[in-house]
Amino acid sequence: MKGPLFYSKILLFGEYGIIKNSKGLSIPYNFYNGALKVDENPDEVAKASNKSLARFANYLEELQQQKPDLVQFDIASLKQDVEAGMYFDSTIPQGYGVGSSGALVASIYDKYAFDKITVLENLTREKLLKLKQIFGEMESFFHGKSSGLDPLNSYLSLPILINSKDDIEPAGIPSQTPDGKGAVFLLDSGSVGETAPMVNIFMENMKQEGFRKMIKNQFVKHTDACVEDFLKGDVKSLFGNVKQLSKTVLRNFKPMIPASFHDLWKQGLDTNDYYLKLCGSGGGGYILGFTEDIDKARKALKDYKLEVVYNF
Repeated sequence: MKGPLFYSKILLFGEYGIIKNSKGLSIPYNFYNGALKVDENPDEVAKASNKSLARFANYLEELQQQKPDLVQFDIASLKQDVEAGMYFDSTIPQGYGVGSSGALVASIYDKYAFDKITVLENLTREKLLKLKQIFGEMESFFHGKSSGLDPLNSYLSLPILINSKDDIEPAGIPSQTPDGKGAVFLLDSGSVGETAPMVNIFMENMKQEGFRKMIKNQFVKHTDACVEDFLKGDVKSLFGNVKQLSKTVLRNFKPMIPASFHDLWKQGLDTNDYYLKLCGSGGGGYILGFTEDIDKARKALKDYKLEVVYNF
C-alpha cells in the first residue's frame, strides 16, 4: 500500500512576522515529498515513524472528542493501519524548515478525515480558514503550536498568500524564467533546527518594547514589501527590500542564525552577491538565499550545498 504524494513547502516570506500579522507567501517545493506506506520488511526509520503515528492517532482521537465540530476521523481504520505497520515514507528532511510534519498531517487528513474539504471544490475563504484551523490543531502535536500553514500548502499544493491571520488565499506567482540569472535558493546549514525553542526565544523577545517596535516598523514592513514585489514580479524593488530584511534579521535574530553563518550572512550584504534570510524558524536546517546573479552566488558560496528553488 502507498498513498498519494504530498510535497514539502517553502515559506518565502513571513517567518515570525505572520505570528504578528505580517503578510506571508508560501510555495510548494516538489523536490521533496512523502506518502503513507505499509512495507513487509520495515527498516528502523519506518518503525520509528510507525511509533510516532501510533501516538499521533491517540492525539487525534482526543482532539475530535474535545472539538467534535472541528473535525472527525476514521480512527478505527487509522489505528488498524498503524497496527499493520503503516509509516510516513518521506524524503523531506526533518528540522530543516521545509514542512516535513506538514506533509504528514496533510496525508493523514486526506486519507482519514470524514467530510473532508477537497482541493477540487470551490475553495472559499471560509473553507481555507477552516482547513488552516484543522491543520493547526493537528500539527500542534509536533510543534506545540502551529499556524496550520505548512499542511495547508502541502494539501493544496498551491502557492498561498497570507494577508493576515484571518485572510489567506491561493496566490498566482509569476512563472519562472528557467534561464534567468536571478534565483531563490536553499543553503544547507548542516545542522537540524528545532521549531519550539526558536519560537520561545521570539516570544520572550516580544516582551521587550524595543523588539516589538522593530518587528512592526522594520521586520513586518520589509516582509510585506517583499511579498508585494514578488507577486508583482518587480525584481529590482524586491532585491532592495530583501536586502533590508536580511539586515534586520542579522541585527535582531542572531540566535536563530547558526553562529557559523553570521559572517557569511554579512558577506552577502557587503558584496551584494546574495542575501540570506531565515527559512522557517531557523536555528539550523535550511537558510533561504536570494541572488540577482546565481553564478556569482555559487562562486561566493562554493563551499556550501546550494539548491535552486526558483529562477527569475
